[in-house]
Amino acid sequence: MRESDSSPLIGQFVMITEGRDAGQYAVIIQILDERFVLLADGDKRKFNKPKKKNINHLEFFNCVSPEVQSSINETSRVTNGKLKYALQKFINDHVTDLKKGEQFDG
Repeated sequence: MRESDSSPLIGQFVMITEGRDAGQYAVIIQILDERFVLLADGDKRKFNKPKKKNINHLEFFNCVSPEVQSSINETSRVTNGKLKYALQKFINDHVTDLKKGEQFDG
């Protein structure tokens, strides 16, 4: 595996594939080690109470929020509002396009 394919990045968007939160989207706010990251979405999972998640239980998107990444790198934190905004923008721009065909099946 190439390192770029397997290494999570701060500010990267993910979808949780296992556990209680399966199907939800989040942003990586901290990398704990080679197996675990901390996730937040600014809504259910706030920055100050993130979810520890095994990277094998995540689907990684090749998309990073520059606002979240720079905020965490500069100040070691990010506002919940910025997390919510970045995640909503990502979902609207990337995920909604994939689901448009499903809405008209009925």
